[in-house]
Amino acid sequence: MSPRPGVTSGLNNQRSNVNRLSAENVTLAYDQRVIAEQLSVEIPDNSFTVIVGPNACGKSTLLRALSRMLKPSAGRVLLDGQVIQSMPAKQVARTLGLLPQSSIAPDGITVGDLVGRGRYPHQGLLRQWSAEDERVVQESMAQTGVAELADRYVDELSGGQRQRVWIAMALAQQTPLLLLDEPTTYLDIQHQIDVLDLCADLHEEQGRTLVAVLHDLNHAARYATHLIALRDGRVIAEGAPKDIVTAELVERVFGMRCQVIDDPETGTPLVVPAARRARDRVGAATEAS
Repeated sequence: MSPRPGVTSGLNNQRSNVNRLSAENVTLAYDQRVIAEQLSVEIPDNSFTVIVGPNACGKSTLLRALSRMLKPSAGRVLLDGQVIQSMPAKQVARTLGLLPQSSIAPDGITVGDLVGRGRYPHQGLLRQWSAEDERVVQESMAQTGVAELADRYVDELSGGQRQRVWIAMALAQQTPLLLLDEPTTYLDIQHQIDVLDLCADLHEEQGRTLVAVLHDLNHAARYATHLIALRDGRVIAEGAPKDIVTAELVERVFGMRCQVIDDPETGTPLVVPAARRARDRVGAATEAS
């Protein structure tokens, strides 16, 4: 299968324009339940890539495969030109960080200790906890607004607070690639925006490559530099939001009628769902015909 236009094959990892993270013709399954077949994606370097699509379309499954959490039944995931399953775990952890959809903290662990676990890939027999580790942990907690919670137990926090603590741990890992599965889960609208602003800062100011699964299409269109739209385990469209987000695409991917207008704040695509009465009129006209 030849690469899509503008995408370089991961086979030739000596070429400078090969992206660091990609999936080539992967089949993804849980036991006998196949989620996706022959799925190929390239994550553009230094992008803020967002994966969108309806429930059960394979978004989180793809992210798990890209992060080495799920081994493809066929095909391969490449990180820096190597099959990710063949790489030492610590090498992967120094390059790629993951915030999973649901995380469970050990009993009795404080916020500071949990965030500190993000420094594990940088430890070794000859390198233990350092002033640099402490600085990174404090900075990560400050960035996510949980510094004042450092001595609190994680299991006594609210869902939104816990989510920000897990994001802080992922930041403390200091990886050039960061994968986030629904990072705004449990957060109110203000904290959703805060987290997405933080992601944008990591991308724009620190040059990190971010890959996130988001449910909110308007958030995705506003923040992403590269959008991947999935349905039924297949890539329906990918590219810059302004190039691919149309009413036709939204209906094809989500089965929802809408208008797409310019966001008055950012100029990015803004999806406005059709009103209930408008949908009812269309449904009645369809039945009448």
